[in-house]
Amino acid sequence: MKKFLPFLAILVFLAGIDASAAKGVYQTQTDFLREVFAGEVPDAKLIWLTGDLRKAATEILQHKPARLRLRYWAKGARSAWVLEEIGKEQPITVGIVINHGKIESLRVLAFRESRGDEVRHDFFTRQFRQAELKADLQLSNSIDGISGATLSVRALQKLARLALYLDQSRN
Repeated sequence: MKKFLPFLAILVFLAGIDASAAKGVYQTQTDFLREVFAGEVPDAKLIWLTGDLRKAATEILQHKPARLRLRYWAKGARSAWVLEEIGKEQPITVGIVINHGKIESLRVLAFRESRGDEVRHDFFTRQFRQAELKADLQLSNSIDGISGATLSVRALQKLARLALYLDQSRN
């Protein structure tokens, strides 16, 4: 048994590294907005989630929104949204850029779960590019899931749909 203790200690150590490796802030909101607007970030605007907007947001998120108002930044037909949704237990912060009613880019800014951070990689997020919102509030693009990250995938899909809906409503 004593000869297995060092091996067991290494396994416990590696398991701890794996669980904490998924968590992280990959880009701050400020840096995201500077990048999106080439350093000239427009003033933040507010959209109030009341009436039909709140009803649609509740349908998209499958729960009532946590806030009554959301900030966004816009210049012409281009808007940027920084939204959060719970993955399994913790919020995932996502930056979404919409241009002419289509997703230009989607980026995970902060991930707080212990698993499922694969959604932050370009191989996954590029599936959202050029997605539009259909009349049934679903995405026009089919998004492939990731084994072991199902709840994170769902959270990003909800946020993409919400951002597209809110962008339509801001006009």
